[in-house]
Amino acid sequence: MSSPATAPATAPGPQEGKKRKGVGKVLYHVKTVFRRGGRSKKGAAGPTAPSGGLVSQPPAATTVVRPQYENATRIPRIQIHEERAKKLGTKFGLEIKPSEWHSTEGDVLRVDKSVRMRIHRECHKCHSAFGAGDECPSCQHKRCKKCTRHPPKPRNEAERQANRERREATIRRNKENAPIIPSYDYDYAQKIILKRPGKAGGQELVYKGKPRMRVRRHCHECNTLITAHSKQARVCDNCGHKRCADCPRDPKAKDKYPYGYPNDEPGITFKGVYACHECKKKFPANVEDGTECRNCSHQKCAECPRVKPRKVDPEPDPDVMEALRLRVQALKMVES
Repeated sequence: MSSPATAPATAPGPQEGKKRKGVGKVLYHVKTVFRRGGRSKKGAAGPTAPSGGLVSQPPAATTVVRPQYENATRIPRIQIHEERAKKLGTKFGLEIKPSEWHSTEGDVLRVDKSVRMRIHRECHKCHSAFGAGDECPSCQHKRCKKCTRHPPKPRNEAERQANRERREATIRRNKENAPIIPSYDYDYAQKIILKRPGKAGGQELVYKGKPRMRVRRHCHECNTLITAHSKQARVCDNCGHKRCADCPRDPKAKDKYPYGYPNDEPGITFKGVYACHECKKKFPANVEDGTECRNCSHQKCAECPRVKPRKVDPEPDPDVMEALRLRVQALKMVES
């Protein structure tokens, strides 16, 4: 008996994949992917390595190392700071140590470039500054020769030479009249003396604190200057007159010295101010003996002392004080 021929097993078609559901469908797709990957590996035949001997490798490509910054030179960092300190010292007359600025260790890269100047232009119609373009941002006027240029362009070699001379004169002036350089490394117990070099190499100038005005007194009889180096103190060398309240003072300060200047004798015009020896109330200036006191009706006599000439702060103006009082009162009413 012959058995029926069995049909060869065929791979499940796409219809079977559609019938599968759930986990079985996922496993089916995974098997299909692995099966396709195996066929691609079998079909692709890679290069076979030689059986013996060393494997020759292709020569490595030579790479050209280019510098990060073209036309740059490496110089010490201390050189940069020294150049900056020298320029500032020449321009402003200062003494700067580069080590006190920043760290001076290591090297830096320097690219030499030509010196350029920033130029600003101003519209001659609306006086607005131009931007990067040639058109005014305010009035849309196109830049022309009438528009102001800063700094102005030198027209000829004479102006360029004048600019160089002006720059050199400024540097020379800053160097000669150098500013006062204070020292912070000092002892608090010692007195600080600020000095600056004198002109044309002369004596050093010393700062003595608050400026004072020179006061001059002249004799009212012969108009001779009474100096501090006279033969006798406060006595005129020409006529022997002793300085009194009538001798003019330059500058005048009657408001600060209403009772007369210190160390002055009573004069003919200004005899001084006297006070009552009973109530200490002051009499008006230049009054004669026998004048009654406004406070106690005592008549001025020889026992009434003269008020010592001294500096007195002027009394405030009553009108100004009244205006100030009204203003403060108005502010209190606003706050309330």
